[in-house]
This record gives sequence, C-alpha cells and structure tokens, in this order.
Amino acid sequence: MNTHDELIARIEAGERLGREEGEALYDLDLLTLGQLASQIRERRYGRKSFFNVNRHINPTNVCKDICKFCAYSASRKNPNQYTMSHEEILTIADEAVKRGAKEVHIVSAHNPEVGLEWYLGAFRKIKEAHPGLHIKALTAAEVNFLAESNGLSYDEMIDLMIESGVDSMPGGGAEIFDEEIRDYICKGKVSSDDWLLIHRKWHERGRESNATMLFGHVEKRAHRIDHMLRLRDLQDETGGFNAFIPLVYQRHNNFLKVEEFPTAQEILKTYAIARILLDNIPHIKAYWATSTVGLALLAQEFGADDLDGTIQRESIQSAAGAPSAEGLPLEEFIALIRNSGFIPVERDSLYNELRIYDEGAAA
Repeated sequence: MNTHDELIARIEAGERLGREEGEALYDLDLLTLGQLASQIRERRYGRKSFFNVNRHINPTNVCKDICKFCAYSASRKNPNQYTMSHEEILTIADEAVKRGAKEVHIVSAHNPEVGLEWYLGAFRKIKEAHPGLHIKALTAAEVNFLAESNGLSYDEMIDLMIESGVDSMPGGGAEIFDEEIRDYICKGKVSSDDWLLIHRKWHERGRESNATMLFGHVEKRAHRIDHMLRLRDLQDETGGFNAFIPLVYQRHNNFLKVEEFPTAQEILKTYAIARILLDNIPHIKAYWATSTVGLALLAQEFGADDLDGTIQRESIQSAAGAPSAEGLPLEEFIALIRNSGFIPVERDSLYNELRIYDEGAAA
C-alpha cells in the first residue's frame, strides 16, 4: 500500500489527520479529494445546501490600519471616505427586514474618528427596532481595535457587545495565522493569538461564531494547514465555531502584488481539505462573494455545504473585484442551488433549518 492509499484509508476510517498528513492531502488528485470530502459532507447533510436571507452592512470605510490586501479602506487607494449615521444604518436594517432578512452582518473598517458609542449604539437601535433580527457583528480585529482604543479588556469589550445586542460574531480578521505572513500583509492588525483568544472568550459566554481564512495570496499550503489546525484545536476546547469559511483572495485595487492567482482546482482542493481536516467544525461555507457563485456551487461537491446568503448589498469584497455588490435575489439563489443538484435549505444564523425548498418537501 503506497502513502496515498494509506492516507485515503485513514480518511475513510474517520481517523483524525495531523499537520504532515494535512499537507500531503494537496498531493492527492482533485477528484479523489472531492470524493472523500463529499462522503463526509453527505453523511452529515445529504444533498442539503444551506443559505440565509441576510443583509451585509458596512458602516464605514475609514481605517487606521493599512492592510496590503484591502481595497475597501479609504486610507489608501480609495479617496471616497464615508461614515454612516445611526439613522442611515437603521434605515438599511429596516429595509432589509421588509425584504425578508433574518440577519444583518455588520463589519467595517477600524475608524479612529468615531467613538465606541457609534459602534455599540447602532446595534442597540437595530435591536430595539427589530428584536427578532439576528445581529452578527464585529470581527475579532474590530474587537481588538475597539478594546485597545478605548482602554478596555477583551472581556469588557465582549460584555458590552452582548449588552448592546450582538448575537454572534463573524469570522473575519483571521487572514492567515502565521505571524510572518501577517506582518507582511496586515501589520498592526490583531495578532493570531489574540484573534483566537477573543473567539475563545466569546465561546466561553455560550455564544457562537464563525472562522475565516484568507488564501491565495502570498501564503503557502503549509500556512493554510497550520491555520486550520489551530482552529481545530480551539474548537476541541470550546465547540463554539459554526462554520469555517475559506475566503479567496481578491486581487484588484490593492497593494498586495500577487503574481500567481490560485486556480479553480487549488481553490476546490482547499475546500475539500478543510472538510476533511476540520472534523469538529460543523459547516464549511463557500462564500460566493469571494469565490463566484459558480465555483461556490461546485464547491458543494467538494465538501462545502453552505453558500452564505442573499447578502442584498456588500462593499468590502466587491471593492476588490468580487461580483457581490448587489447580492442575489432569493428566487435566483434557490434556483441556482436546485439546478446544481442540491436541496436549498434556508437556515437562521445559527444553522437551525427554517425552510426546505425541495420540490415535494414540506415547507
């Protein structure tokens, strides 16, 4: 039995893989990886593909940090600075609810010109107006920025978030955990250890969150495996991650000079490897805003089981070239999933099933 056969046998037996085995997974051919990941996915969820009806709100693009991969921040190439008022944010939330949104996903830049109340007050006003609307807000990078700039501990900052109506945390700001890479692409941003610490503290309060990984830039495959395994270690301790989201690097309008963009095959391999390695994180999300809808749907055959949501509007990824500025209509989203051979399942933010859009299935 050769090394590849042994690796495949271990996966099929449900054994947990380590760092060396994780890196070796990239040497398997794409279809073999896809089959292995798909078997794991289908044992858990069958042909279901999850999504939610959500609205992304990006309230400011003014940022103290200068991340080389970012096209959204107004501090570099984008001269069109904006900061929304609470009234503007609430109006967007009102309109989102009228259009059926169950979640608002609120992330933005690290704006040193507005105080803590600008952030927290917006959450309170949304929750007062729409008590049933799930607020997913503040990446660990934003939590780090707000804690440091306001002289607060992470515990104090997290408690203020909860008091202000934040229900769950998004997974942004993780980028790649390797500190040498972080120093190059996002110097000054939250450290990998602190990113993990913030999510640990959030989970310790009985709250749930997601985790991301930005890949396809200057990192190596080994860095991706290290990133996933560090998430797996924390999940072993807390169980608080709902989903892992591999974010495909967007190459336009930023200062990170990447010569070789990852192929679709490399992207699909990374989704499949995530499903194989992350045995304790329930969901793998192919976030269509960074991978394109077509590739996100294809990723459902390579271990992914979630596509994020309708979004309605999105500013951060689209600033770097992603086709997500206006979101997708619900009917089109459902049709795309169904036409790909999967069962569309609308979920809430914590993955409770709300409606199965399967012909002949109960709604």
